[in-house]
Amino acid sequence: MARVVGVHGIAQQMKGEQVLLSAWRPALADGLTRAAHAPVADAEVAMAFYGDLFRPPGELLAVGDPVLTAADVAPGLERELLLAWWRQAAAVDETVAPPDADTLVRTPVSAQAALRQLSRSRFFAGVALRALVFDLKQVSRYLLDAEVRRAARQRVMDRITADTEVVVAHSLGSVVAYEALCALPEHPVRALVTLGSPLGIAHLVFHRLDPAPEEGRGRWPGTERMRWTNIADHGDVVALEKDLRPRFGDRVRNAIVHNGAHAHDVTAYLTEAHTGEAIAGGLRAP
Repeated sequence: MARVVGVHGIAQQMKGEQVLLSAWRPALADGLTRAAHAPVADAEVAMAFYGDLFRPPGELLAVGDPVLTAADVAPGLERELLLAWWRQAAAVDETVAPPDADTLVRTPVSAQAALRQLSRSRFFAGVALRALVFDLKQVSRYLLDAEVRRAARQRVMDRITADTEVVVAHSLGSVVAYEALCALPEHPVRALVTLGSPLGIAHLVFHRLDPAPEEGRGRWPGTERMRWTNIADHGDVVALEKDLRPRFGDRVRNAIVHNGAHAHDVTAYLTEAHTGEAIAGGLRAP
């Protein structure tokens, strides 16, 4: 049974458990090594995979993500999240004009303008427009589609056993993992480690959580003894709120790290010493 359970983020629908673990396991081992802790055995690391819930059904002459454009960005949550990404990208990347910047022709606050600016950013370099729109739709679908939400959370819950000591969750996976742990009040997890998490984004994510926050504070997703460490790169556009303490209390330990050109990349997060230390803190001595 797994001592460490990983929960992946968005845009993994074309992969699977074993493909993801082939990258996560060595990176996680490197992070533990940086923290002067012995790596855990490969068999003790499992992946809670839910990406297939977002994969379009196969059909003849159609492969991969559907062809999406700016016109497919839905009003409401999707457009608001896209605008939030745009603002954050402009804050950390001088090549991105902010939504309220005056240019030769004032940039309209529209999905097309946002996507055009984000395509210039280092953070979204190499991400096709249709993939970026598809990523937006994964976040909105998880938060708005009750059946997808239930199924994704169940994948995480099914991986957590009496042997599970640490849950490591990346990107949207941190939302899935948080809600799954809240739904398992007797779980044995000793440490939750969130990487590049959007959990703190007001209104768009935080206020849509299940269970709902009470008086501006999210529920603690474990026992009083569970440690929660949140790690974010300064340039990670997805992790708009780097410090989760205002949302979930002062018990959350927060660290800002430097992932270079790959601010949101999970392997860069996993190899960081702070991540290794957080994981090691939840592992029982052999």
